[in-house]
Amino acid sequence: MIQRMPRTDAVVSIVALAGTLLVSGLLVSGGCATYRFGSASLFRPGIRTIHVPIVRNETFRHDLGVRLTEALQKEIEDRTPYKVTHDPNADSTLVCRVINESKRVLTETDTDDPRALDAAISVRASWTGRGGELLMQNAITPTGEFAIGFGQDSRFVPEAGQSVDSAMQVAIENLAERIVSQMEMRW
Repeated sequence: MIQRMPRTDAVVSIVALAGTLLVSGLLVSGGCATYRFGSASLFRPGIRTIHVPIVRNETFRHDLGVRLTEALQKEIEDRTPYKVTHDPNADSTLVCRVINESKRVLTETDTDDPRALDAAISVRASWTGRGGELLMQNAITPTGEFAIGFGQDSRFVPEAGQSVDSAMQVAIENLAERIVSQMEMRW
């Protein structure tokens, strides 16, 4: 005759706890193995460096390209895990071109003096990897376009002491923010 040992509540609790820990450990390790956490999950894992050459400028305002280049470099360094480098052999290259800038009157005084104006800038940008693959696309299905168009405007009031240069700087900073936001990976 086999004699059974009485089970105690402590043994049952330890076995239940061990089983629960084993199951939860398997779920966590198997379910999260391919995921990345934090802001690093928004950006491409194979890219560490990015080359941002001076933005080409096709407008008559000669300083827009340099100002946009500085804003892009600052935004990339501040918001992404990428390191901006001057080496053309970086992991990726962001090439931009200013294609248009304009100033438009929004409201006038009774004497036809401009009261509120709008300063706008348009840019084409393309971000490519070292192998030539497009890293930034405007649509889920590529349209064949090499570069993506970006536009930004900023309102200013000369009577309040605001200038077209200060409005253009705000537009450039907002434009750099939008371009860097487009560098995030699609879900």
